[in-house]
Parts: sequence; structure tokens; C-alpha cells
Amino acid sequence: MTKTLADDGRRRVVIESVVPAVDAGRFPVKRVVGDRVIVEADIFADGHDTLRCVLQYRKQGARAWEETGMAFLSNDRWRGTFEVADLGCYQYTVAAWVDGFLSWRQDLVKRSDPADIALALKAGAKLVEAAAARAKGADARALRAFAEAMCTDADPEERRGLAAGDELLALMARFPDRGFMASYPLELEVVVDPPRARCSAWYEMFPRSCAQKAGRHGTFRDCEKRLDYVAEMGFDVLYFPPVHPIGSVKRKGRNNALRTRPDDPGSPWAIGAREGGHKAVHPALGSLEDFRRLVAVARARGIEVALDIAFQCAPDHPYVDAHPEWFRRRPDGSVQFAENPPKKYEDIYPFNFDGGHWAELWQELKSVFAFWVEQGVTIFRVDNPHTKPFAFWRWLIADMKKEHPELIFLSEAFTRPKIMHRLAKLGFTQSYTYFPWRNTKGELTEYFSELAQSASREYFRPNHWANTPDILTAYLQNGGRPAFMARLVLAGTLGASYGIYGPAFEQCENVARESGAEEYFNSEKYEVRHWDLGKAGSLAPLIARVNRARRENPALQQDWNLRFVPTDHQEVICYGKFNDERSNVILVAVNLDPRHTHSAVVEVPLDAFGIDRERPYQVEDLLNGASYLWQGSRNYVELDPNVCPAHVFRVRRQLRSEKDFEYFA
Repeated sequence: MTKTLADDGRRRVVIESVVPAVDAGRFPVKRVVGDRVIVEADIFADGHDTLRCVLQYRKQGARAWEETGMAFLSNDRWRGTFEVADLGCYQYTVAAWVDGFLSWRQDLVKRSDPADIALALKAGAKLVEAAAARAKGADARALRAFAEAMCTDADPEERRGLAAGDELLALMARFPDRGFMASYPLELEVVVDPPRARCSAWYEMFPRSCAQKAGRHGTFRDCEKRLDYVAEMGFDVLYFPPVHPIGSVKRKGRNNALRTRPDDPGSPWAIGAREGGHKAVHPALGSLEDFRRLVAVARARGIEVALDIAFQCAPDHPYVDAHPEWFRRRPDGSVQFAENPPKKYEDIYPFNFDGGHWAELWQELKSVFAFWVEQGVTIFRVDNPHTKPFAFWRWLIADMKKEHPELIFLSEAFTRPKIMHRLAKLGFTQSYTYFPWRNTKGELTEYFSELAQSASREYFRPNHWANTPDILTAYLQNGGRPAFMARLVLAGTLGASYGIYGPAFEQCENVARESGAEEYFNSEKYEVRHWDLGKAGSLAPLIARVNRARRENPALQQDWNLRFVPTDHQEVICYGKFNDERSNVILVAVNLDPRHTHSAVVEVPLDAFGIDRERPYQVEDLLNGASYLWQGSRNYVELDPNVCPAHVFRVRRQLRSEKDFEYFA
């Protein structure tokens, strides 16, 4: 047997079931700056020896590992944590070894026969002498002194007390014998994003519809004037559909009509014209300098501008003539337009990622992102990423984030679950969800429990949209203003990240183009709209209150802490969120029926939320300021959808008695 095999045979420790790990380490987990990564593993060895287990971690590119000890939980399960203080990528793994000194010390304290103790002390002294050889300076001298003292003729009990003391234990821990240390064979990764990756409130609007006067095409300067409106509602991400020149060939008219009128502006997703393509702005919106100014002014107000990236071309996009090899051809020689039978999109040409010039195409598309990063954009909503190769996204996102780890990529992929999850694993920071179509209590409970508690939470960060320019759900169409209020509260409190398409949402626009469709009538995708922001009945004040609650309550700024609360009515859903210390607890109750008032008894899980069973507690509704005194787990709510279909309660006070309204320490 070779020396290598013999050495390997003495590595007795087994390390299994390390978490977090996505697909056995093939993909990174996700965190944000300042998080503590909790790592657990099954670690054991044959026999009864004592183990030392360490969690090793380092920023990508660093040579040396940093280490922190792991604590024993139960049933051979160990846990360690480390903080990710910077943007970028970290690596982590687990190592462990049989610790001869700890094993010896464990047996020493059990011995009772003086002669047996004396003999054991001599054996222990050899372990200490070996550690002294690994140490230097004062530590080495101290260890040698301990070894000598352990072998004197002094009382064995005194020497045992010295050997089992904390001072020697600390010294030996600093110089362990790792000769047969076992290491987990994989170096796992965690991608660290900015805090907005976990918690953000998105507002989508069309810049061309921002003019203050009807009949005029909006500009970036007009968007600046609307920033106060967006900020007052409490949004921190302002998302624009494509801002590029719009093709005139095969341009779609109002309501997706095939025939256009001279003043029809076309769809912003039909990108490219003689004025330029993906690296240009529509001339009617202003200049690139205007755009950069808008980004800077928004950032000064605490708002990041997010830009839509749609990799498709109008027939008159410069790419079509300059790079015909990037597009498919039909049997008649014409360029293949986009279609999803029976739907046809004659104004859009998709790229051919399977062609012989795919590598050049990849590089050019990456340069589109790089161009807009140079203009100050750090957040991108990517249109239909599921129709482009997975390998392309993995390469592009990883390459972009090497230089710009602050970037956030939102995947707009309303498609099959496994594809959505694959895109998240490949690097997309956030993902659209099925929230628009989850309406019943059962549907919402099942779906959000999966998002919050399943293993997919390690890589799939949900961003819940109540509506989009493409999605006007039947619930919103038929439920009127109460439905919009309910969906707002659900989106903003079930999820740490959510978005609305406005001003259509706050003005409760709910007329579909045709029966059974989710397309808006007079859709803003095909025409310039003028919005009266002061319109009576706007939900802007309610939106501001929801976003303020999110901003002021850490419990609403994460997804993993969601717990559903039983109620005795099928139309009333209740759930809670809390921070790690349970010092901030939020309870939300929503009437899902937009037409009728419903009441219910909610069963608050007091222990889970850190609420004292013996004392009354006060809950304050953050939507209207009302306060209620609750006692115990069973409490009553009544919700009129025409007034407000929801309560967002903050548990404010633990009371000694109903008459005592002082904060309970």
C-alpha cells in the first residue's frame, strides 16, 4: 500500500449533506451584503472520538481560507456561520478531523483511579509536546510548561485539573493536529448582491406617456417631473419599457392592429429604426445625455432606474442589414418574424442563436448591457429570457457581474416552473412569479409556502407583480377597486419584492381588449396615453402607506419568515412575518372577496411570533392608524372590501393589563 493510500485510510471523518447547496454545488446560493450565511453538515467518524469541525470561506480570488468553528447541534449535525460583507462571490466548504487532545481530555475527566489518571496524564503530555512543536514563541513555551507539569510527582488530581483547564484547552485549540483532516470535496459558492436584490418596490411606467399635457409625446425631462410622484408613493425602482427607436416597418397600431395611422407610435418592444438600435434612445424622448441626467436625478431621490432589455429587432433595425447571419430565413427568403401560433408578431424579428455566427452575436448582445451600464443603469428587467439559450445567460450574467457585482437582473419568464428555476440558478437575481394567477386562499398559501420554505429559496428570489402591460387578470377585471386594493396588499406584504404597472394600477384600469383576454383595451403598448395623476379614487395614498409599512418594518423586508395563520373563513387569509429577534412582528389579514364583507377568527401562533400568552397585546393597523387590543390566540377581524379589504397589523405593545398602556419591558 502506498503512503498516500495509507494516509487517506487514516482520514476517518465523513462529511455529508452540506447545506446550503444548489444541485450539489453546481450553482451558487444567493445572499445580500451583510447577511450571515448559515452552513450545516452531517459530520461523524467511527468510534467515540471527539471531532473538530470548521467552516472555511473566502472571497473569490483570495488564496487563503478564513475559518470559523462549527457547533454541534444533534444527531451528528453541525452548524457554522460567516458574514458576507462585500458584493461579489464567496466560496465556502467544510473541514473536520478527529481531535486527539479533545478525545483524550474527554476520557481524562471520566477516570477515577489515581494510577490510571497519572498514566493518562503522561499520554496527554505527549500530545501537548507535539502541539508545542507546531507553535512558536510564548505559545510554544507555555505548552512545554504544561507538558512538564503534567508529568511531575504532584497530586494526580491537581495535575488533572491543570490538564483539563480552560487555558490549556485554548492553547491546544490554536495548534491542532490536522494531519488527517478531511475536507468536503466541493467548494460551494454564494453570490452576494446589493440589498435591493432582496427587497425592492418597482414601479413601471412608459416615458412617452409622461407628458403633462395631452397630445404630446413624453420626454426624459417629463419623467424627471414625475419622480416626486413615484417617490411619494414609496417606490425605489422605476422601471422603463424599452426606450430605443421604434421600427416603422410592419408597425402595429392601436390595440395591436395590423394597420397603422400616421400618428401611431408603435410598440417599444419593436426595437430599432434608422435612428439606431439597442444602444440608442428614441429621439422623441430626448438624448442620451437627458437619459443619464434622469438616472442621476432619480438616484439622488433614492430611486434606481431599471431598463428593459429585449433581444429582438424591428424589421428596420440596423442589425438586420448589417448582420443578416443573425436571423432565420423563411422558405421564401424573407426574415422569420416572431410568432407563437396562432399569435403573430410581424413587427419583431427574433435572433437566431443556433447559427454559425452565434459567438459574435453573444458578444454584441453583451455589449448592449455594457453600454447601458456606462449610462448609469444597474438594474435590468430582461424580456422573455426563456426564449434564449441557457448557456448564453450563464455566460453573460457571470461575465457582467465580475466587473459590476452591483448589477441586478430580473427575469421576465412567465413559463414552465423548471425553466423559471433554471434561469434563477444561472444567475438571474430576481424572477417574476405566478402571483397574478394565484387568487384563492388555498392557491396563495400553497404557492407562497413553497417560495418561502422550500429549498428553491436559496436561489429563486421572487418579484411579485400585481399587473403588467401584458397582464390584466380576470380578478382585476371583475373585482373593481377592492380587487386592486387586495392585490396591492398581498403583493407588497407576502413578498419582499413586488411591482405594479402604473398609472394603470393606481387608477384601477380594468377594461380588457376583449372578453377572455388579459390585454388592456387601448393598451399603452401601442399608443401614447395621458394620465391624470390627480384623478379621484386613485390608490396612490394606499400604495404610499403599504410602501411605508415595508420601509419601516424589517419583518416585511424578507421572504423566508412568512407563516400562514389559520382563519375560520375561506375568503379571509391571514399570515405573519417577523424579524429574527421577534422584536418586529407584522400580521396581515385580507378579504379575498372583492364584493362582500367577511369576518373571521384568526388563530395567532403566539409562541412562533414571540407573543406572551398571558398578557394582552396591542395591534396597530398601518393602513389606517387604528389600534385594537387583543388577548390570546383567537381574535376577530371584519373586512369591508369597499372600505379596505385588508389589515396590516404591527404588534405594538405587550400589556400588563387592559388598563396599562405602557410599553412592557
